Amino acid sequence: MTSHLPAPKPAVIVISSHVVRGTVGNRAAVFALETLGFPVWAVPTVVLPWHLGHGPGTKIVAPPEQFASLMKDLEGSPWLGEVKGVLSGFLGDCRQAEAVASLVRAVKGRNPDALYVCDPVMGDLDGLYVPQAVAEAMRDQLMPLADIATPNRYELAWMAGRELADLPALADAARTAPPATMLVTSSPAAARGRVGNLLVDDRQALFAEHALVDNPPNGVGDLTASLYLARMLGQATAEQALHSTTASVYEVLSRAAQRGSNELQIETDARSLLHPSADILLRRLEPVGQH
Repeated sequence: MTSHLPAPKPAVIVISSHVVRGTVGNRAAVFALETLGFPVWAVPTVVLPWHLGHGPGTKIVAPPEQFASLMKDLEGSPWLGEVKGVLSGFLGDCRQAEAVASLVRAVKGRNPDALYVCDPVMGDLDGLYVPQAVAEAMRDQLMPLADIATPNRYELAWMAGRELADLPALADAARTAPPATMLVTSSPAAARGRVGNLLVDDRQALFAEHALVDNPPNGVGDLTASLYLARMLGQATAEQALHSTTASVYEVLSRAAQRGSNELQIETDARSLLHPSADILLRRLEPVGQH
């Protein structure tokens, strides 16, 4: 008897912050991936009452040896073969990077085609908001292991060690830094009042832009990284993945802003993750290697 049940999708390990209230870190990534049908193994690097941009709160970080022990449990799991993707984001301690790197290597040892996305959550326009040791651990230990990285423009500038004022400068920095595929969020568009996502890999440079959203809630980077990983695991082309990811995030972001929310409301706008209809302008930049 032939079964008509849909085939299960591969599992994804998501390693990032957990907030009690809000939609950032693992709260954004896990919901997005599960909405798109991917089982998720969720590892919290820190537990917070809310995004600390809303105000101070208690920060719970597991002792490094306990965190490393938990990750070793996952490495030795009999179910590790289910995993085809890993996404790491905010770290609560610089020593967590070593354990994350070890788990990534274990996953790739079981599934060489598994994708690792590093979202180096470390700063924004105002500079680093994590200790420098954490930023350096992500730059030096995790970025070189990644298949795809999703820094914002300020994080890429910090890692590059220079100001990146425009799209050509961002594209040049993305080409010269590991990993081979870089999706740079919050990238400036040529037209005033617009912003976008810059995707650079070894074959092309693509830019997906949309109108700037005033007073945007946090969590855009977490949502972008998880959606792009999901699209790539779903066998989309890089161009398709960039377009649909940008459309979904812009739609969710603009709707939350219209409601006056200080958090993304992806539970209300889950359809936007599946079938976005936002107007996104996608264009191809100069071929890689030409300046």
